[in-house]
Amino acid sequence: MERKVRVAQIGCGKMSKYTMRYVYEKGAEIVLAMDMDEEKIGVDIGSIMDTPNQSIVVEDIKNLEERLKTIKPDIAIITTMSLLNDLENVLRICANSHVNAITTCEEAFFASNSNPKLFHELDSLAKAGGITITGCGYQDIFWGGLISNLASSTHKITKIKGSSSYNVEDYGIALARAHGAGLTLEEFERDVASTDKISEEQREEIINKREFAPSYMWNVAGWLVDKLGLHLTSINQECIPKTHKEDIYSNTLDMTIKAGNATGMSAVVIAETEEGITIEAECIGKVYSESEFDVNEWSIIGEPNTTMVINKPCTVELTCADIVNRIPDVINSRSGFVSTSEMPELMYRTKPLNEYIEKE
Repeated sequence: MERKVRVAQIGCGKMSKYTMRYVYEKGAEIVLAMDMDEEKIGVDIGSIMDTPNQSIVVEDIKNLEERLKTIKPDIAIITTMSLLNDLENVLRICANSHVNAITTCEEAFFASNSNPKLFHELDSLAKAGGITITGCGYQDIFWGGLISNLASSTHKITKIKGSSSYNVEDYGIALARAHGAGLTLEEFERDVASTDKISEEQREEIINKREFAPSYMWNVAGWLVDKLGLHLTSINQECIPKTHKEDIYSNTLDMTIKAGNATGMSAVVIAETEEGITIEAECIGKVYSESEFDVNEWSIIGEPNTTMVINKPCTVELTCADIVNRIPDVINSRSGFVSTSEMPELMYRTKPLNEYIEKE
């Protein structure tokens, strides 16, 4: 591509501070920014990025379809919600407006195993619109690519076991609420944990009704199964509340979480495969105390055993860098709702993004 990549930023919260700055620093440009927050509408994006003004102000997302069709960006970065149902309208608008879409929505990482009906609808729309929809971010490498690379140097695998923690304060109110932060244990049991204490038949029914709320590792397990060429036989998840022995304040929720109430949750997903390889993956999202920090630990169990531990990864920045570095792969991809499990290995971009893009 001879010109700069033109990017629309949808959602101008905490993540956009980095995605937008990284877009500029990788030789592309923001041509449109949209949000629903009245306090952000009319604000120059420079103030969000802590840079000089860029002469691009945040606009009302109610006008998204009209603005996408007028501005005609190459791709939209969507940094808003965690569940596919919540992004349905935005993704439909992107497809109908012939604009590629890349999102931090965790379910979109491998949505076909948690919301297949909507996934296939959006896949068809994307193909009809000649665009690509992709979900990625931190999990693309730290729960996906690194693990598949470790697996590729292992002779025999019996189990893949992973655990990753992150501070829900870093990602905004929607994610904090999705993790049950601030709930009493009774509320957590009723609103979060009880939804997984069902039979496989009941879960399948909920999935088909588009009512299933997967933990992040549900979609990661699907991605790993696909990437490694495995065949799934069963998958289950359990959500367990995390608590703190003292009161703890959440800036994101703007509340003090009482000692013993849920600061977030641990979600454990266990997937079994025809090949005899078990995937056991846990994500721990909660409001951190002062002494806590992010940890990402994965083990390949077999011949040989290998364990990888990453302490204090900059999860937000890594998520945003992954999104921006993936932009050429998305634009180069086939049309449809495409998982990064079938895209090239992610690479560091030393040149402007447009120089990696094959399409004009």
